[in-house]
Amino acid sequence: MRFFKRNNSCCCAESCKPKNMAAAETLKIADGVKVLGPGCAKCQALEKAVSSALAELGMNTKIEHVTDFAQIAAYGVMSTPALVVDGKVISYGKVLSKDEAKGLIAKARS
Repeated sequence: MRFFKRNNSCCCAESCKPKNMAAAETLKIADGVKVLGPGCAKCQALEKAVSSALAELGMNTKIEHVTDFAQIAAYGVMSTPALVVDGKVISYGKVLSKDEAKGLIAKARS
């Protein structure tokens, strides 16, 4: 009798398969501004602050919202929301104010 049955299913609905992770790694290289997170209120607040910061900086950059677990994991982010500028994670685990986002984006793009 087995007390501990091995469960081969994954906690992320199997989106972390090698094929999916390889595809996520290639998407990570793209330039631009990304908000990583499941789409919760905090993620939406970060996206709004980043949008305002980009407008004040005069940058006409589209913000991509990444909700796929494999793509988020490819960045090494374990705490969302996260902000990625040109492939580099510049903030994670907190909602930035417009001024904080503005400063971090300006620094990352200089």
